[in-house]
Amino acid sequence: MTRALSLLTGCLALATASLLAGTGTAAVKKPVPVTIVGDSVAAAITYTPRAQTVLSRGLKVKLDLRVCRRLVTIGCPYQGSTPSTTLEAVQSRGGSLGDVLVVYVGYNESSAGYGKGIDQVMRAALRQRARGVVWVTLREERDIYRQTNTVIRTAATRWPELQVADWNAYSNGKPWFSSDGLHMGAAGAEGLARFLRPYILRAATS
Repeated sequence: MTRALSLLTGCLALATASLLAGTGTAAVKKPVPVTIVGDSVAAAITYTPRAQTVLSRGLKVKLDLRVCRRLVTIGCPYQGSTPSTTLEAVQSRGGSLGDVLVVYVGYNESSAGYGKGIDQVMRAALRQRARGVVWVTLREERDIYRQTNTVIRTAATRWPELQVADWNAYSNGKPWFSSDGLHMGAAGAEGLARFLRPYILRAATS
């Protein structure tokens, strides 16, 4: 009787350990790979370690943020160099773009041709097997940016994989910005990071 009870207890212990080990393994999730492509406005994240920490929880983030970047046309020169376009930045990943692409570009160009540019970037991202694309609206400090936002929202009706992240609405009234109403310091960079996270996580599971 004692021997049988010992055997039973041992079997139960092994089964429990196995179950717990399986649960632990299942609970460990790989970080979601994300690429963020932007211009000098989004580059505030690069200069703010706290923003990078907030943004990177559960995510494997690649930042590609360049001053004077444009969507598909050649950017403006800055300190002797010209940035790659958003399209070139996406294409250059060579299959390592990740599950989610975030685009925050548009301050250095007009809305003319922006819609066609979105289509080119979307095709390039989906060819690299991105699950979703988060497109960030511009702050409407100028009428031209309002026009670009309209183009972005219209593109979302063509591309079900595209989520519009309305930064313009979210950031309205926040004391984060410099005199141009666009560029921001550390508080704004952290605010942008917190704002982007739910959109990225939603896009990764779409």
